[in-house]
Amino acid sequence: MTAEQIAEWDAELAVLTGSLGYLFNRPEPKVVFAQFIEGLLAELPKKNGWTLSERAGHVTADRMQWLLNGSVWDAGVLRDAVRDYVVEYLGDPEASLVIDDTQAQKKGTKSVGVAFQHCGLTGDVRNCQTMVMLTYATQAGHAFIDRRLYLPKEWTEDRERCRAAGIPDDVVFATKPEQAIAMLQQAVAAQVPFAWVLADAGYGRDPQLRAWCHEQKLPYVFGVPVDLPLDGVPSKKRQPAVKRAEDLLHYAKARDQWERRSCGFGSKGERLYDWTVFAVEVKDESPAEGHAHWLVLRRSLHSNRRGKDGELHREIAYFLAHAPADATISEIIARAGGRWQIEEDNEINKQLVGLAQYQVRKWTPWHRHVTACILATAFLAVQHAALPDTAHDPTAGKAQATTGSETAV
Repeated sequence: MTAEQIAEWDAELAVLTGSLGYLFNRPEPKVVFAQFIEGLLAELPKKNGWTLSERAGHVTADRMQWLLNGSVWDAGVLRDAVRDYVVEYLGDPEASLVIDDTQAQKKGTKSVGVAFQHCGLTGDVRNCQTMVMLTYATQAGHAFIDRRLYLPKEWTEDRERCRAAGIPDDVVFATKPEQAIAMLQQAVAAQVPFAWVLADAGYGRDPQLRAWCHEQKLPYVFGVPVDLPLDGVPSKKRQPAVKRAEDLLHYAKARDQWERRSCGFGSKGERLYDWTVFAVEVKDESPAEGHAHWLVLRRSLHSNRRGKDGELHREIAYFLAHAPADATISEIIARAGGRWQIEEDNEINKQLVGLAQYQVRKWTPWHRHVTACILATAFLAVQHAALPDTAHDPTAGKAQATTGSETAV
């Protein structure tokens, strides 16, 4: 980047934070809010109240802490503003809404929602907070537009603990897929332009989420477990019956019609896998009118997973697609590979703007900090998309075939 571009970004950021002054009823928090966002985007070793205050020239951290803990403003209104900002500059009717969760490791028991639960960062059970995130992903760029703090039952069943953490009395237990549905409902109500919903197997295994998408006639590609019940692919004589997703692996190997495609460009180059697709019927589930169910199998290029026999095998992942009748196999495979964009958003938010470095414990400050972080990274996504020397790949986020053809399904 040139010095001129950096200066332009600084001016654009001032315009953005200035346009959000309506959030506050006093001038002081408007100024501190702008300094807070600037600090999140600055090159600091950590992004907490003390480091942000020092950068802003404050003698103590009181004003930054008051912005999150004591001042009067609504993080929900800021969340809506972030969503509208992203859609204004990156909006695309072919966009994907991508669902995933991420964790922040914490100590003690006081931080809102903290509990011993699965931590995706480490792959085991840790004392952490879990946040369910929603990314808006287009060819031009991608950024978070919504967030939810997951509260385990040990929290929602203890109302005194909830009140001590500032959790409103009307907040009850909701599974992570239920929180995902709530975010999708808000996006639909706000008329966010998008074409597909994407998620991993942690969400794709949930029949309630799939049913909601069927009711809304929303195309999706969800990761699913190997035991997803199937009805629709009859077995051949003396061949295995197809009752679960993993039963299709036999037929995939037998017909050997894999296509090698990239599902995006990562830090190590193209994300290449072998893919194959089957038309299926899901047990006790009907697709929306004009849609059909397809099962996508993704195979790694190299043997990288040890099986029950002790030998290394290629890893197989399964995806259920709810696709419109005019969708192509290429598009279905492309969407199946598109979930990496939210993984990148999780990484960017944690490494660049300190998404998990907050020093707040209660409900309202948590939402304020996290929403400010997604505003900061939305600004980065929008500015990057506008760079004149950025070579936008017209197929970014779409699978590219190295073999096979554009086959209509």
